[in-house]
Amino acid sequence: MRLQARLASFLAAVALVAVLASPVLGADDTAVTFGKPEGSSKYGEQIEFTQPIELGTPADRLEVRLTFGDSASPVVQEMPPSGAGKHDLRYTFDFTEGGHLYPNTKITAQWRVYQGADDETGTDGPPVTITYDDDRFDWDILEGDYVRVHWYEGNEAFGRRVLELGEQTVRETAELLGVSTGEPFDFFIYPDTDTFYTAIDPSTQEGVGGQALADLRTMYGQISPGDEGGSEVGRVVPHELVHLVFDTATDNPYHLAPRWLNEGLAVYLSEGNGAEYRQAVQGAVSNNSVIPLDGITGQFPRTFDRFYLAYAESVSAIDYLIRTHGRDALIQLIRSYAEGRTDDEAFRDALGVDVNGFSDAWMGDLGATPPERFGPQPAPAGPQPPGWGEGGAAPPPGAPVGSADPGPGASAPAAPPGSVGEEQAPDRPVRLALLLVVILAGGALVLGIALHRRPARA
Repeated sequence: MRLQARLASFLAAVALVAVLASPVLGADDTAVTFGKPEGSSKYGEQIEFTQPIELGTPADRLEVRLTFGDSASPVVQEMPPSGAGKHDLRYTFDFTEGGHLYPNTKITAQWRVYQGADDETGTDGPPVTITYDDDRFDWDILEGDYVRVHWYEGNEAFGRRVLELGEQTVRETAELLGVSTGEPFDFFIYPDTDTFYTAIDPSTQEGVGGQALADLRTMYGQISPGDEGGSEVGRVVPHELVHLVFDTATDNPYHLAPRWLNEGLAVYLSEGNGAEYRQAVQGAVSNNSVIPLDGITGQFPRTFDRFYLAYAESVSAIDYLIRTHGRDALIQLIRSYAEGRTDDEAFRDALGVDVNGFSDAWMGDLGATPPERFGPQPAPAGPQPPGWGEGGAAPPPGAPVGSADPGPGASAPAAPPGSVGEEQAPDRPVRLALLLVVILAGGALVLGIALHRRPARA
């Protein structure tokens, strides 16, 4: 999911506003004069924006427009109208009442004033941008060409080891995929699980050691400062940074690439298709519990065993793709997503088969039997009018029901009551005439009552 989806709970709890008196520069009788806007934040507590303003005439409507990260469109929050004069417009969100926002999120606020019912465009004030920092800690920072490392526990050797590994990963992955990554990515390192989980999405399942957000060009990792030469640094740092380069290479306004393709590449480049992953996949083949690739296109399973299997299958599929089609085909597949192609279009152009064809070939290479499909099933066939579906093609639209010629020696099916083909009762014209008389009589009675109650004209 992109940034605005993850901010849904944050924006739903937004509390807007006080309008307080504050002096600003003078204005004429109709002008809107904006002072200098300000913004501030305290991690886990509050975000606040203020805008000094002077209104020559009352404002029918006020808005604050909030843009998060590199989002293409702002989120608009409407505020109560305000009278003429000097005011401080104020937008406040209190995190102590709930909500979450990732640290290192840039937020731009801009106010818009509408004066009069005919004012459809409004008048915009100057924008102000702040960064929602995790200011609970005193961060050390080292910056390279591709990565900016932030950490608050551990010595400089720890930070430099992370920086060197990050620089190498981004440089090599960017060269492999043929993309330019632009400004350095920010990498925030938390030394323990508790603080790490206060920074990432609270709904993240247990066991996650890192998270990368392309919208913020930021990644978060949980690494102990004594592990600069250990396995966690060698696994978490390259894995998460590959995600950021992958997102740069596949960025498009239409849809994300399959998650198994993203995760599979990150595992393949950071760890390879190791023995433990291969054993997990072979175990699933043996007990017929392999997850088809279309089952791990979005979110991975929540249970640990199936979660791990999803990662193992992802890197297995990447390994099979490279062995069968070559590394250039993999690169072409990944890069084609930036052109906005569908999954099937991207796979056919790069590999010559659609997604299901590739998934079936991969499972065949494993010797796996496709599992029984559960979930939504085709709806049962509904009732059909008589004559439809008999003798080949259905009658054309508008053909009378039951009017088809049954053919020599055949009997026509009975038509439902009221259909064109139903035999008319002899007394039906009489019943229809009586019904018409009743309707006309009732209408005359209602009209007479309405005329009787109508007041006389002066």
